[in-house]
Amino acid sequence: LSRGLGDVYKRQIKNVVDLVVLHTTVVDEKGNFVPDLTRDNFRVFEDKIEQKISVFSKEDVPVTMGLVIDNSGSMKEKRPQVNEAALSFVRTSNKQDEVFVVNFNDEYYLDLDEDFTSNTDELHEALEKIDTRGSTALYDAIIGSLDHLKKGHRDKRVLLVITDGDDDASRKDFAYTVKAAVESNALIYAVGVFSDEDRKSNKKMIRKSKKDLTTLAEATGGLAFFPDNLSNVDSVCTEIARDIRNQYTIGYYPTNTNKDGTFRAVKLELIPPKGRAKLSARTRTGYYASKSQPAD
Repeated sequence: LSRGLGDVYKRQIKNVVDLVVLHTTVVDEKGNFVPDLTRDNFRVFEDKIEQKISVFSKEDVPVTMGLVIDNSGSMKEKRPQVNEAALSFVRTSNKQDEVFVVNFNDEYYLDLDEDFTSNTDELHEALEKIDTRGSTALYDAIIGSLDHLKKGHRDKRVLLVITDGDDDASRKDFAYTVKAAVESNALIYAVGVFSDEDRKSNKKMIRKSKKDLTTLAEATGGLAFFPDNLSNVDSVCTEIARDIRNQYTIGYYPTNTNKDGTFRAVKLELIPPKGRAKLSARTRTGYYASKSQPAD
């Protein structure tokens, strides 16, 4: 299994529905990525029962990713810098990634002539389709984008969500959105961009937005960021791209083989090498088991 994730995915992940895959980031006390661990440094528990690690690899594999960008009225002055940050994210990512752009306000819409691209000029053109108006249907945009990820050709899937507001227009609620995110097996990274004026006049909204974005990201193994000012969004997006490219892939076949569609809590335990105690690992918090199809 050390020959590369391309082979691993082809032989063990893509065609085996029951394999649970954990994309895992490990950092030291300074936040630096730790690239030299082995499978012996990890233990995996599902519903408190230890599982046997069957797949282990550390490689920069290409991903299918969606850029989900708030296009509501409050984003008008923020979009130019947000767009440049999103392009920095793509430039820092794996050159074999396939990307789509979703702009959203009270509706969400795919802004590429083709479903996916790795061409930065095409992505720049899609991001420039700015019509900042209306409300914020954040949850619906995330759910629609998760569904679009399924059309991709890469096995690792990511959403980068950039917004400045709390949802006030979606048909689906937050709980449904979190469940859809966990079921998708995608990593979600969120960036909340709030101006000084937002912080003065919308404190309650910002608190709720931060809570929701953090919950959503952490449930999938991603992260949420809330930069102090708009000029820091570019560096945050670059950091996210590096995080995606520096992850371990850990897979196991669950001992609980019931196809009952229930949620299974996952805990990853890190066993640091001697002399390196202050390491931390991040991955998704669980998954939903597959569900048996009724007999005809």
